[in-house]
Amino acid sequence: MHKLGRGHRDKVQQFIAITGASEKVALQALKGSDWHLEGAFDVFYSQPQSKASTDSRHLEELYNRYKDPYVDMIMADGITLLCNDLQVDPQDIVMLVVSWHMKAATMCEFSKQEFIGGLQALGIDSLEKFRERIQFMRSELKDEQKFREIYNFAFGWAKEKGQKSLALDTAIGMWQLLFAEKQWPLVDHWCQFLQARHNKAISRDTWSQLLEFARTVDPMLSNYDAEGAWPYLIDEFVEYLNENSIIQKGHLNEWSQKR
Repeated sequence: MHKLGRGHRDKVQQFIAITGASEKVALQALKGSDWHLEGAFDVFYSQPQSKASTDSRHLEELYNRYKDPYVDMIMADGITLLCNDLQVDPQDIVMLVVSWHMKAATMCEFSKQEFIGGLQALGIDSLEKFRERIQFMRSELKDEQKFREIYNFAFGWAKEKGQKSLALDTAIGMWQLLFAEKQWPLVDHWCQFLQARHNKAISRDTWSQLLEFARTVDPMLSNYDAEGAWPYLIDEFVEYLNENSIIQKGHLNEWSQKR
């Protein structure tokens, strides 16, 4: 490793610290991803050997530690204990990423299949490994495609069982969590608009289209197309911004620069 520049050496050390891989494997993954850490993690965790290296007995023990005493699932109390063990706040967005990896059907609960299957896919069979993977899972939010998948997953995960739409209060909480990560300057105005003018549950179409709106439309609305195929709620939001003079020349310049 002495032939590497300092920046590359640091990345190798980071990769080894997070994955527990050998220096040779770290170098292969990093070189194969053109020295992009997130790409190297993807390469490493997609390899069969990283998934096959879990111990089923240890997975059972982990599951039983968090399992509810009355039903064969991990419920809210078990997830709180898991968060304590991981030294992660239950409200931390990384727990949404954990749930996405586990393909969890519902917020605040994991079936045995979801929990064990998710950990196997991540190559986790101990709390130590779980803690080591947290940084990797946090980094996935910076990947545009993965963020979109996690965002769209969040709708089904957060809604009440049997409901087609997402309760407004829940949707607002999720948007504030997700867009804090993406730093969309209009998120607070969007939430205020919904509370003032809409006050109803949110459809899946509105949920998915809002990410496209936030991603493609400038916060000053300079490239907003009134004839575009946005859901009516997003068109009404633009009218609300204009009616209330929220979008004025220079008003959002400081925010826009954070994007």
